[in-house]
Amino acid sequence: MKINETGRINPINPYQRNAEAQRQEQIKKSSRKDEVSISDEAIQLLKAQNSSKIDAERANKIESLKQQVSAGTYQVDAAKLADSLAPYFKQSSEN
Repeated sequence: MKINETGRINPINPYQRNAEAQRQEQIKKSSRKDEVSISDEAIQLLKAQNSSKIDAERANKIESLKQQVSAGTYQVDAAKLADSLAPYFKQSSEN
């Protein structure tokens, strides 16, 4: 029996191509650089932590004001109060 064109079907060649493709993929994976990304949820948590510090300062200020009011030592700055209320009265008189 005579076999013609033995080079036409080469079972080793597809294996070699597959192995070479895997090697190239490994090289690409190993050459990647590390990346860090922060999710939206993590950003919100960071903001919440920062706001909790502000909330603690605000709570301390409120507690201090409560103590001053209960002790009768709290003084209202009338000029400052009038300046902050003036825009509201101007709006209502224009309507």
